[in-house]
Amino acid sequence: MASSVTGTERSFSLGLGLTNECNLACSFCYRDPTRVDRLGPDQIRAVLDRLPVRSVNLGTGENGMHPRFPEMVALLRAEPIKLTITSNGHSIAVSDDAQVRAFADVEFSIDYPTPEEQDAQRGPGNWDLVMEQAARCRRLGVGVTFIAVMMRTNYDRLHEIAAVAARFGAPLRINVYQAVRSDAFALTYEEYWEGFATLFAHTQAIAIGEPLVRAMAGLPPRRGGCGAGTVRVTPRGTVQPCVYWGGPGQGLDVLIAAGPAITETEPFVAARALPEPCRGCAHEAACHGGCAGRRRLLQRLHEVDPYCPVVRGDDRRLAVTMAPARDLPKLESACTTIVQARDLVQDPAQDSAQDPP
Repeated sequence: MASSVTGTERSFSLGLGLTNECNLACSFCYRDPTRVDRLGPDQIRAVLDRLPVRSVNLGTGENGMHPRFPEMVALLRAEPIKLTITSNGHSIAVSDDAQVRAFADVEFSIDYPTPEEQDAQRGPGNWDLVMEQAARCRRLGVGVTFIAVMMRTNYDRLHEIAAVAARFGAPLRINVYQAVRSDAFALTYEEYWEGFATLFAHTQAIAIGEPLVRAMAGLPPRRGGCGAGTVRVTPRGTVQPCVYWGGPGQGLDVLIAAGPAITETEPFVAARALPEPCRGCAHEAACHGGCAGRRRLLQRLHEVDPYCPVVRGDDRRLAVTMAPARDLPKLESACTTIVQARDLVQDPAQDSAQDPP
C-alpha cells in the first residue's frame, strides 16, 4: 500500500528504531539496555500514511534482531523513499541479498582504525564482520558509509577511520558523543575543537551539520535539521525531534494526529529555538545556538552550547576543503558531519548535481 501523503507536502528524514535490542553492549551507546521495545508494522504504516517522508534510516538498536525484520524491510522498500540502516554488521549478515539490496546505503559503525581497538570495544570479531559485510554490500551495488562517534578515546584519529572507509569508496559520517547515559566519553572543549581541526586537516568535507563547526567553517545556514526536517520514532513508540533529545518523548498518537504539523508541537519548536544569549551573535544564522539536543541533555536548553568559542572570546575558525557534492541519504540528518579521505575515488553512481550543503 503506497503512502497516502501527497508529494506536494514538505518531506522529512525519518529515523526509525525498530528495536532497542543489540547483540553488543557498547559502553558509549545511547540506547536503553534495561528493557526490550519494538515497533510493529502497523505503527510504521500509520506513520508513513501521515507523514511525507523522503528517507528512512533504521537505527537505535540492531534492527535485524527484530523478529519481523524482513516484513518491515519489505514494507519500507515498497515506498518511494531512500532506505538506509545503521548496523554493527549483524543486521546485514542475517539478511539475504535481496533484503540488503533494499537499502540505498548501509552505515557500518567503526570507532577505531585498527581491528584490535575495535574488537576490544565492541567484541571479538566485530572488525572482520564489518569488513566482510561492507565488501558484500559493494559487490551487491549497495552504497556504504562508515559512521563513528567522536569521543574522548578517538577524537584525534577519525581521519584514520576515513582512510579505512576509503578502501570501500565510502565516506565517514561523524556524530559527536552525547552524554545520554554517561559522560565518561564526553569531549572536553579543547578535544572537541582539536578533533575537528585534525579531521579537516586530513579529509575533505561533504557535509557539515554540527552547528558550531559549520559556523566556524564559514558555511551558510543549513536547510532542515533537528526540529524542522527530521523526525525520530523510537522503539517505545514515542516521537522526538532528535535521537539525543532527552525525556520520554511524545506518544505516537500525537504524530498520527498532527502529521506534518508535528513540527509545531513543543519539543520540535524547542529544538529549533534560539537561546536568548545567542541573539545578535555574528554566527547566529549558521550556528543558531549550537546543538539543541546537547543543550537539552545538559539541562541547558536556553543557554549557549558548551563548546561555543565565541562566548569564551576564542578564535576557532576552521580551514575546510569541501569535496564534490554527493547525493547521500543523510546529508541533512541531525548534527552530523560527513567527510571523505582526500585520496578517495568517488563512485560515479553517487555523483550529484545538488548544491554543496
